[in-house]
Amino acid sequence: MPELYDLVLKYKPDLIWSDGDWEAPDSYWNSTSFLAWLYNDSPVKDTVVVNDRWCNNCSCHHGGYYNSHKWEMCSSIDKLSWGYRSNMHIDELMDEASIIEELVKTVSFGGNYLLNVGPTKEGVIAPIFEERLLALGRWLDTNGEAIYESKPWRVQVEDTGTLLKGPVVYAIFLAWPQDNVLQLSSPTPSPVSMLGFAGALQWQKAPGKGLLVTLPPLPPSPLSTQPGWALRLQGVQ
Repeated sequence: MPELYDLVLKYKPDLIWSDGDWEAPDSYWNSTSFLAWLYNDSPVKDTVVVNDRWCNNCSCHHGGYYNSHKWEMCSSIDKLSWGYRSNMHIDELMDEASIIEELVKTVSFGGNYLLNVGPTKEGVIAPIFEERLLALGRWLDTNGEAIYESKPWRVQVEDTGTLLKGPVVYAIFLAWPQDNVLQLSSPTPSPVSMLGFAGALQWQKAPGKGLLVTLPPLPPSPLSTQPGWALRLQGVQ
């Protein structure tokens, strides 16, 4: 608990999220003393927000705080731990493809994505975690337009994640079709472009409803090692 006092005094956070409370009562954690200080004497006493995980008998006694997102997806690159394990194996970690897929599905359903890494006791992020975070960053450099400040579209049940930003709908597909033709069943036919690809895409109305988009012969080279490509559909209703 002393570390929390230091964190508040040094960083003045807007939100403090406590976890791991189920192991002991508040008398063990001294959490009530900390909360009393936090809300009466701390530098953030008038602005800070906390959750309700401060002892093993605390949960569900209080309401939550307002969140503009429908829900939050909390995930850890190490599938077996939220901390650092020196004995972790590669098959126990999420790979880049799994992280991108989870991000796309979460955001397309209106969720907020929280991705955890466990640093070492010295505060160092292990290279295997850094590798995945940098890969996700490169993907977002190209496709972040379809993620940031977007909201769910009216359809999320196709094989693509669909998101809305103003008059634009983004369709993110995670597997490249073998015939280079992607069928979108829900949108009305409209001009289509691909994030990270400068060339024009051909498209046509699909039999019945939706549209068929002819993709480049090969995935755009900057993205060839990662899944997830975003189409921009202009003026879709």
